[in-house]
Amino acid sequence: PICSAGSGLSLSRTSSRYGCTYQLCCCAKLPSMGEEKQTFDEKKAALMVMELRDTFRSGKTKSYEWRVSQLKSLVKMIEEKESEILQALYKDLSKPKLEAFISEVHAVKSASNLALKELKSWMKPEKVKTNMSTYPSSAEILPEPLGVVLVISAWNYPFLLSLDPVVGAIAAGNAVVLKPSEISPATSSTIARLLAEYLDNSTIRVIEGAVPETTALLEQKWDKIFFTGGGRVGRIVMSAAARHLTPVTLELGGKNPVVVDSNVDVEVAARRIVAGKWAANCGQICIGVDYIVTTKKFAPKLIDVLRNKIEEFFGKDPTESSDQSRIVNSFHFRRLANLLDEVSDKIVVGGQRDESRLWDSL
Repeated sequence: PICSAGSGLSLSRTSSRYGCTYQLCCCAKLPSMGEEKQTFDEKKAALMVMELRDTFRSGKTKSYEWRVSQLKSLVKMIEEKESEILQALYKDLSKPKLEAFISEVHAVKSASNLALKELKSWMKPEKVKTNMSTYPSSAEILPEPLGVVLVISAWNYPFLLSLDPVVGAIAAGNAVVLKPSEISPATSSTIARLLAEYLDNSTIRVIEGAVPETTALLEQKWDKIFFTGGGRVGRIVMSAAARHLTPVTLELGGKNPVVVDSNVDVEVAARRIVAGKWAANCGQICIGVDYIVTTKKFAPKLIDVLRNKIEEFFGKDPTESSDQSRIVNSFHFRRLANLLDEVSDKIVVGGQRDESRLWDSL
């Protein structure tokens, strides 16, 4: 394996923390005389990649022992710092504890344990047949790490989509640079701090920041880039990688229709639709239901059952539910609010909104 499934990123052309401009208050602390603001630029990115490449060439990351030690350290980190991770996820997305544990913390731990279990078989050479033109000969396929890899992560599942690809990259024997999403800053800073404490910093680095830092990273030559997100940023990543002929894994979001036939068990169908759309990160997930296709005759019945199931899951006012996450920030809140305003006369259930309850609005 080079790296395992999924990650994502949303880049903004502005320099703000959440993708919208802001002003510094007059009480902000200014750098003192002689004190320079530390920035991660292209020069520092190049130096970091060079250091990691030197370490990789030393053979350190290729050994079975190194891979096992890093994966075990990752499991230890999750076990010992679970409460801190859950708190960061709650701060960024108000993720309920059970949802955050199942969809993020436990998922990364399971991926790490699977890698530990299968690592020897993944590293084992595979015998292959030869033909008469090379007789007498033998051949085998030997799994080799690619080198120094870049993982650009997502904000909607900021712990899972940061560390799941890192697990795969470590298992394959690579040096890794992880760029968490700046849109989920609490989880980003928690990951940066914990990985520096638990993992090998000579081979695994975390770079925080936004567009300037990501741009500096994409200017470098990598042996693999792993990115999940939208098509716009995917094109930027692919274009940057193409200059160096760097292989890229892009996992890009799309549209997810649900087709409901009129002869199905409508209660079961409605529960699954509601759970898949709103019980998973308040709909902020690339596999969430986008729209439903059904017959005109069956639609009113389906809508009635969906209305009842939403109330059963989240109560009469979902904004008061403790079992639902929140929209990640004010920028995306207002984007969704504008969509609701466009169809306000067609809303049959819900539509409540309270921007003051977002973390970046408090």
